[in-house]
Amino acid sequence: MAATNAGALVESASADEAAAKTAQKRYEGLLMVRNKAIKGKGAWYWTHLEPLLVHNTETGLPKAVKLRCTLCDAVFSASNPSRTASEHLKRGTCPNFNSAAKPISSVSPVVVPSSSPSSASPFSVQHNHRKRTTTSPSASGSGSGSLYHAPSRFGSALVPQQPHLVLSGGKEDLGALAMLEDSVKKLKSPKTSPGPALSKAQIDSAIEFLGDWVYESCGSVSFASLEHPKFRAFLSQVGLPAVFPRELTGARLEARFEEAKVESEARIRDAMFFQIASDGWKWNGNVNENGRSYDSGLVNLSVNLPNGTSLYRRALFVTASAPSKYAEEVLWETITGICGNLVQQCVGIVADRFKAKALKNLENQNHWMVNLTCQYQGFNSLIKDFAKELPLFRTVVHNCLKLANLFNYTSQVRNSFHKYQLQEYGHTWLLRVPLHEFELGPVYAMMEDTLSSVRALQLVLLDEPFKMVAIEDQGAREVGDMIRDVGFWNDLEAIHGLVKLVKDMAQEIEAERPLVGQCLSLWDELRAKVKDWCSKFHIAEGVVEKLVERRFKKNYHPAWAAAYILDPLYLVRDTSGKYLPPFKYLTPEQEKDVDRLITRLVARDEAHIALMELMKWRTEGLDPVYAQAVQMKERDPVTGKMRIVNPQSSRLVWETYLTEFKSLGKVAVRLIFLHATSCGFKCNWSLWRWVCAHGHHSRIALNKVQKLIFIAAHSKLERRDFSSDQEKDAELFTLANGEDDVLNEVLVDTSSV
Repeated sequence: MAATNAGALVESASADEAAAKTAQKRYEGLLMVRNKAIKGKGAWYWTHLEPLLVHNTETGLPKAVKLRCTLCDAVFSASNPSRTASEHLKRGTCPNFNSAAKPISSVSPVVVPSSSPSSASPFSVQHNHRKRTTTSPSASGSGSGSLYHAPSRFGSALVPQQPHLVLSGGKEDLGALAMLEDSVKKLKSPKTSPGPALSKAQIDSAIEFLGDWVYESCGSVSFASLEHPKFRAFLSQVGLPAVFPRELTGARLEARFEEAKVESEARIRDAMFFQIASDGWKWNGNVNENGRSYDSGLVNLSVNLPNGTSLYRRALFVTASAPSKYAEEVLWETITGICGNLVQQCVGIVADRFKAKALKNLENQNHWMVNLTCQYQGFNSLIKDFAKELPLFRTVVHNCLKLANLFNYTSQVRNSFHKYQLQEYGHTWLLRVPLHEFELGPVYAMMEDTLSSVRALQLVLLDEPFKMVAIEDQGAREVGDMIRDVGFWNDLEAIHGLVKLVKDMAQEIEAERPLVGQCLSLWDELRAKVKDWCSKFHIAEGVVEKLVERRFKKNYHPAWAAAYILDPLYLVRDTSGKYLPPFKYLTPEQEKDVDRLITRLVARDEAHIALMELMKWRTEGLDPVYAQAVQMKERDPVTGKMRIVNPQSSRLVWETYLTEFKSLGKVAVRLIFLHATSCGFKCNWSLWRWVCAHGHHSRIALNKVQKLIFIAAHSKLERRDFSSDQEKDAELFTLANGEDDVLNEVLVDTSSV
């Protein structure tokens, strides 16, 4: 029995010794960390936390390590000093943390004691490793452990309370004292700079780039964001001074505007002729992405040069009621402002409105001008024609409105709908409903929502809440019958497909910015697609084709046919190997249009010469080698589409090789470079909201906004960037096929944090 007890005692002693070594090692490590921190090379909280070594009262060996708050003498576990500091000091648990600032220079380093135990301390500690409950020295009792303090700070007697620091200015002095001590510490041990300081030239260059970025974002980045604390911190981190909004809206803005303006005017002077492009006249209610309507519109005026370059000219703020005569005056003032009395340098205008009045008047008054309507607007107007005059379109919209109103506004049906949306698609949404029946954007969105909810809509009909509503509500029964009807879904798919067909072509026109020679081909492509649509959905072609032809005639200009004939890009190789103009694809009336337009565009005494040259062009065409060089294509690495290698070659062939066509050549080079769309720069809605709210009442502010728009538009057109930042953001967050593996991985990782 005695032997057994002796063995147990040996094992217990060895265990105690191992624990003592661990505690001693932990204690010495914390002391070393604290000493470094006090010298400015560690965490701030070590100023207020001091390691204590707890000894076993029976064996005298080190038992545990504790932390003592030097401000209030509370004692804690030493397992997580950072957490202790956060909970005790930062969260206000310590009563003296904010009221008794202690200069860090006054804290003396703690000396690491020897492993031999010293005399036991008279205080005791209550241990609780689950909660950080503590007792102060005044609450000492008969505990199982004693505290060991470093000899340099504690003796065997009770440690006296640290007296509160009293300053003549009261508590307000504490902040200033902390700053003073911080300055002293920095001077005593200055930290090395992370890198060489930026030179003045580097700082000026960086701020110039920053200013250009803000200007060219044109409202996407607000001037006020320059004062955001995080942005200020970023500038400081990279060694740049703070930049204030007034710095970028004053002389720097003026200088950047003058620089862009001088560059633009120099390019215009270098060109022999130009085309004016103007968009924003077309009144769409100016409803922004949030559905808010404004009573003003932004008209952009830009200049298209023969070499394919587009340059911004000016921004103009107009109201919905802007008359045609006003538009005519603005366009003419823009022309004379560019070329003075040499108005023949302006070959023509492309605009999104006023074709029948302002554009026609200017063309009649100036025989050399070719004024076109924007094809992007033409295709969008065709969708409006369908909405107003296609009976099936009106029926589908009416049925979708009835369905959406029932499912959005009847709570029992809505709750059931959301339940099945969540089950089938993983999220819920209300069906979008237009404020007015023929707002095409919201109407199209309503169709898309309905089609994408088909499964959930069908399941709702089987749910008890819908059955209860249908018993009492005749409208609900009608909607239920409609959802069960295959014909409703076929009609909806047909109209949605028709709108999407035209909408996709319009978006491609906006992105590609076709020239006038492509217009006939675009409308032929549209006719073919509409015919296929009619065949697919078993819809009579008559009514739809009639609407397409009517819109075609409203948009048509004889220059479409003339440019198509004169542009070497569209020459067709015949059986003999010649490359001839495609007269065979024109109607008899369009052939006459070519003759009439060419006659109008040349001097009266040259008209017969130009027509003779046209006959020669028709029979001889272009040398096959040159024709093939003009028509040479390559694949775009970004879109994958085949594109013309050198778009300027069509005009250059007339100016350098086909020099025998003196009169016809003058017409050709002034025609084939003309743009068929007026869409260009898109103003950011954040800036636009400000203009609508305040801009009209402040001449200085409006002047600054116009200059800001000019700088942004000049930059975007130079980069041939015709998209808006909102569109880019929407594209970024749009998931292809409803999934994006990379983003999904990020979201999963984030949710697991």
